[in-house]
Amino acid sequence: MQATYGATAITRIENNPYCLATDVVGIGFKTADKIALALGHDFNDSERIKAGINYALLQASSQGHTCVPDNTLLEVTAGLLQIDELEAAEVFNQLIKADLVRTETLGGVRLVYPEYLYRAETGVAHRLLALRDNVNKLWKVDYQTIVKNWEDQEHIELAEEQKEAVKASVEHGVFVLTGGPGTGKTTVVKGILSVLEKAGCKILLAAPTGRAARRLSESAGQSATTVHRLLDYTPAGDGQFWGRNEENPLEADAIIVDEASMLDIALMYYLLRAIPIGCRLILVGDVDQLPSVGPGSVLKDIIRSKSMPVVRLENVFRQAELSPIVRNAHRINRGLPPEFEVDSDFTFHEFEKEEEAAQFVVDLYAKLTGNGKWQDVQVLSPMHKNPCGVQNLNAMIQKRMNPPRPGKGEINTGGIILRVGDKIMQIRNNYEKDVFNGDIGCIKAINGRNIVAGFPDRTEGEDVTYAAGEIDDLQLAYAMSVHKAQGSEYGTVIMPFVRSHYMLLQRNLLYTGVTRAKDKVVLVGSYSALNIAVNNDKTRKRYSLLAERLQDIQNFN
Repeated sequence: MQATYGATAITRIENNPYCLATDVVGIGFKTADKIALALGHDFNDSERIKAGINYALLQASSQGHTCVPDNTLLEVTAGLLQIDELEAAEVFNQLIKADLVRTETLGGVRLVYPEYLYRAETGVAHRLLALRDNVNKLWKVDYQTIVKNWEDQEHIELAEEQKEAVKASVEHGVFVLTGGPGTGKTTVVKGILSVLEKAGCKILLAAPTGRAARRLSESAGQSATTVHRLLDYTPAGDGQFWGRNEENPLEADAIIVDEASMLDIALMYYLLRAIPIGCRLILVGDVDQLPSVGPGSVLKDIIRSKSMPVVRLENVFRQAELSPIVRNAHRINRGLPPEFEVDSDFTFHEFEKEEEAAQFVVDLYAKLTGNGKWQDVQVLSPMHKNPCGVQNLNAMIQKRMNPPRPGKGEINTGGIILRVGDKIMQIRNNYEKDVFNGDIGCIKAINGRNIVAGFPDRTEGEDVTYAAGEIDDLQLAYAMSVHKAQGSEYGTVIMPFVRSHYMLLQRNLLYTGVTRAKDKVVLVGSYSALNIAVNNDKTRKRYSLLAERLQDIQNFN
């Protein structure tokens, strides 16, 4: 605090302790509120209510919203501060008059934004429209002949909707390609690359996560990177620095972003700022998967706006249709229960008690990875808590697969034990170490408070050393949440579905988990829980006006 405020620290904190919540890393609203009340500040202090409103806005963004209706905001703020809603409304109206909060009105509802999300959403809308309307023409490109020659070379024949997608990528500045498993998105991307390369375009490939970027690189046969790395992102103290922007744009004629459903509004904003006008942007993703972890539902909103060209691939190809995973993924997406056959690659094992289901998951994991294939099998759970949640399953599998023994190194970090031989996951992007959020590895050695982990998919060599202060970047990964698995693919997915997961028993979560598997899916738990998920297509609404801005930009600020 002395470093932040200097000699005036004590005076500033006494006058307004709530400044700590915005100015000092590690001190949130709740801590600042305790300090303020201990110093004698009143429950109804206007600074307290202002800070409470800002905190409620940030809470809304953590739930995926870019904005929130003012009546909801005031209700949450009043409950949080334990004050009357009218008192919160009075301070809120003062902020409106002073132009200290951002709002938009739609259909008689006033929506309130945090400043950074307002800037991101408006920026994304304006930039998408500019890219759409100002694409550089590709003269003398006979894409039909190029595609025909490519089909002959690859011994394939594109379906009409796939040819339409290739054509759209040539003709438009922004284009969206979406579709479920087995519909040929990868084939279309290869066709697009063939045409654009023949036209002399410089093409960049990217995806939101390191694992998704590696999958794109393998399927496309070309180098791909994370969006963050594409934009030369580096952390800068308490903030961030993006090396690519309007002043230093990307050097490209076309940019293809895979797994675009994972893009939140802020990352999309930084990406679009770095794309030069005239360049093509091709977004590829499955819009029926879970939305981004961060605020916004960018891909869904772009499609919903009907302001950008979109091709949705819906025909499942015959070879893919032979896969029970593909067939059942599409059944789930249509609200139909999956079909199970004994000894098939898509099975269900029913248990009355959740503890029994959890034990079955542990036993099956041990059986399938007993040959050392720890990378091929992944347990995915809808929730973190309860017997079949991520935390308990990780503890149980660790105890079974990698118990303690004399001489085996281990570290206790925040109540979680990390041990030599454990399967672990990186949970933050680290560009210096070249490991990224979601990368899976194994602990090879523990030297004092240092951990040496091996990441088989890492391009710069497997081993990475973590000092004591960096260990929080790692967590056990025998089991992980479905959200963490987005953009990844595993040979076998084991997925518990039980009644205590009721808050997250949703169709898109089940669909996303199932589509992470390449060879085999094993569902475990309760048929009733599974049916709840299949029938629950009422995903929580995310407040956002991106689609409306794209439809009618003139009526918004």
